[in-house]
Amino acid sequence: MNKSLEELQKEYEESAARLEQEKRKLRRLENWKAYLESGSRKQRNHRLITRGAAIESVMPEVKVLTEQEFYSLMERISEWPPVQNMVRFFVERHSQPPASEKDGD
Repeated sequence: MNKSLEELQKEYEESAARLEQEKRKLRRLENWKAYLESGSRKQRNHRLITRGAAIESVMPEVKVLTEQEFYSLMERISEWPPVQNMVRFFVERHSQPPASEKDGD
């Protein structure tokens, strides 16, 4: 159990080198995680912008509304049963596999 000073020094240097390697590995993983998360944020931002633009394209009058008025309008529209039915229809249709996958083709 008695190790010489040289053996202890060598163990210390090896451990320090391993620690630095693991720190670099952790930094790479954190950078990769940040990259992936920023990609999903970019996708979300793109989706929000394009859908907002679509609403303004279909209903240009909403451009003059305040944010509060716009949200109130969207809430009222979303509470209307025909709109709820259409949304439900499209969501269900989107979640179903295409007909070719159903038949096993």
